Amino acid sequence: MTLSPPESGVHDPARLLRSLGALPAGALALPADEAYRAVTSLSPSGPCEPCAVVTPATAADVAAVVRAAGASGLRVAVRRTGHGAVPVAGDTVLVSTALLDECAVDVERRSARIGAGTTWQQVLDAATPHDLAPVCGAAPGIGVVGYLTGGGIGPLARTHGVSSDYVRALEVVTGDGQLRRATPTEHPDLFWGLRGGKATLGIVTAVEVDLVPLASVYGGCLWFDGADAPAILRAWRRLCEDLPEEGTTSLALMHLPPLPHVPAPLAGRRTVAVRFAWTGAPTDADRLLADLRAAAPPVAGDVTVLPYAAIGSIHADPVELLPTREHTLLLSSFPQEAADALLSAVGADSPQTMVELRQLGGAVARAPRHPSAVSHRDAAVNVFTVGMPSSGDPAAVDRHAERVLDALTPFAYGGTLANFSADDSPAVVARSFSPAALRRLTALGDRYDPHGVLRTGQVARSPLAGS
Repeated sequence: MTLSPPESGVHDPARLLRSLGALPAGALALPADEAYRAVTSLSPSGPCEPCAVVTPATAADVAAVVRAAGASGLRVAVRRTGHGAVPVAGDTVLVSTALLDECAVDVERRSARIGAGTTWQQVLDAATPHDLAPVCGAAPGIGVVGYLTGGGIGPLARTHGVSSDYVRALEVVTGDGQLRRATPTEHPDLFWGLRGGKATLGIVTAVEVDLVPLASVYGGCLWFDGADAPAILRAWRRLCEDLPEEGTTSLALMHLPPLPHVPAPLAGRRTVAVRFAWTGAPTDADRLLADLRAAAPPVAGDVTVLPYAAIGSIHADPVELLPTREHTLLLSSFPQEAADALLSAVGADSPQTMVELRQLGGAVARAPRHPSAVSHRDAAVNVFTVGMPSSGDPAAVDRHAERVLDALTPFAYGGTLANFSADDSPAVVARSFSPAALRRLTALGDRYDPHGVLRTGQVARSPLAGS
C-alpha cells in the first residue's frame, strides 16, 4: 500500500498560525522565541528545527494542533524530556507535553492516571507513600508515556515483566485529529499498537496503569576496576545462569567523564558496574552475589535494602541530557565466547561511555494478559552502547560501536528493542518488531493517519508514493 502526501496545504505555517489562534496565550512558540529554544534544545541526537513549538494544556488542544497541522500540510511530532529524541524537520510542528502533568493515584484500585507530561519521578512521589510501585524504568527523570509506548525494560523487568503490560487504558489523539480512548474493549487495535509501537498510532495524552504492592527492593550497584573486567564478566555470566526471577541484573563497561554528578572514585576511570535488584529475601541475594564479590574487590558501591522511591539509584543514570551516540543489539545467548569477543572488540581505548549488557528472560519472556506490539520478548540479553564524542568526531564513536556489535553477530537474536534505539530510519524502526507486528502496526498507522500528519519519528508506516 502506498500513500500520497496531504493535498490540503503545502507546508503553510501561516495557515497553521491562523488556525491555532484560539489556543491559550503562550502556547505557541516560533523560532525567535525563548520558549521555542527551551524545547528544541532537548535534542542530543540530531537537529531539531520545527516550524513551531506548541505546548498544549489539554488533550483537546493537542487534537486542535493535529487538525490544524494537517490542514496546513505539516506534520506533528511530540516530545517531553528529549530522551531518545530523533531529529525534527522544518515541515513539522513539535508538541511539548510538559503541561499535561496530571498524576492521580487510586490506592484502592492500585492504579494511577498519568498525563503525558509526567515523569516517573512524579509517579514515584505520588505512589510510594502508599507502598505502591509503578513498574518504571531505570531513569525516573524520563517521561512516562514515551517510555511506555516503547515497551519498557526496567530494573525489575525479570520479576515484573515489560512495563507497558501494566497499562490498562490510554487516551490518544490519532492522525485524523480525533481524541480516542483505548482499552482492551475500546479500540482494542489501538490498545495493542500503542503499547510498544512508539509514535506510530498517535499522540498519547494520558495513560492509566496498574501499580504493584511493593515498598522496597534489595538492590544497588557494585563498581569494579576496569582491569578486573574479564573476571567480573565471568562471574556475572555465572550469576545470570542461576538467577531466579526475583532478580534482575545488568553489567556495564564504563568510562565516565569527570562531570559534577560522577563520584570521584569513578570519574575518568575505566570501571565495570554490576547493577542488581532483588525482590526476595536479602540473605538469598547475598548468596547469589558471593561469587561476584569474590571475583575482585569492589572500588565503590553497595547492594542493600532500598525504598522503592530510590529505584533510580541502581543505575544512577544522569539527569541532564548529554550529546550521545547510541547503538543496540539483542542476543539469543551470551556464552563465554561472546564475553571474550566483547572484551576484545571494546578494547582498552574504547570511546564508549558505556557498553551495557542487560539480562532479559524471566517475566519479560512471558506473554502478557493482553497482547501488544512489543516484540522480541524471548531474547536473552540486550546490548546497548552509549558514547559521547569528546573529540567532535561522532563517526569515530559510531565505527567503534559497530565493531563491538559486529563481534557479537554470531550470538545475535535479530531485531532490537524500540526504547534503546534513537534512530528513525525505516530499516532500524522495522527491526524493533516481529514481521507480523510490523505488518499490523503499519496497517493501523495508515488507517488512523491517512494523510501522514504523524509520519515522523520512530513510526512504522507504508512508503509514500514515489519514494
